[in-house]
Amino acid sequence: MALKDIKLGKTIDEIQEGDSLTVTEIIETRDVLLYLGLTNDDNPLYVQYDYSQETTYHKPLVPTVLLVGIITSNISKHLPGPGSHIVDLSIDLIEPIYHNITITFDFTVKRLDERREQVTIFVEGNTLDGERLVEAELIVATPQKLYFPDEDEE
Repeated sequence: MALKDIKLGKTIDEIQEGDSLTVTEIIETRDVLLYLGLTNDDNPLYVQYDYSQETTYHKPLVPTVLLVGIITSNISKHLPGPGSHIVDLSIDLIEPIYHNITITFDFTVKRLDERREQVTIFVEGNTLDGERLVEAELIVATPQKLYFPDEDEE
């Protein structure tokens, strides 16, 4: 594949305040197990029902980093998309998030910084019943436009 054929996301000139994306994700126990296997994270709060029942959570939790991965992958895939780079991230877990849950993530571009070619994106994650579970704010460097001089100009 030639460099010219790579599909990039929206550059700073192609994105506007208010641009949005909605994504619904089901976070199943198998997703948590895959994450734990890849990272070698053996926190009993994530998979051990006996342990988690004795905590204030009462059930195993979804690891925070798994939620961050879902959010950041949608930034990379969709808004702004391929070629973008997250330079800052803040996340607030409002309620515990348990296995086998469906979350709708709403992404909204809140600010543009044209000089730095960065956008601020606010993310809100809610259950299907509208209960807010997570909020995040990301500063994202938008994809850089690549210029290819015509071979005839050389």
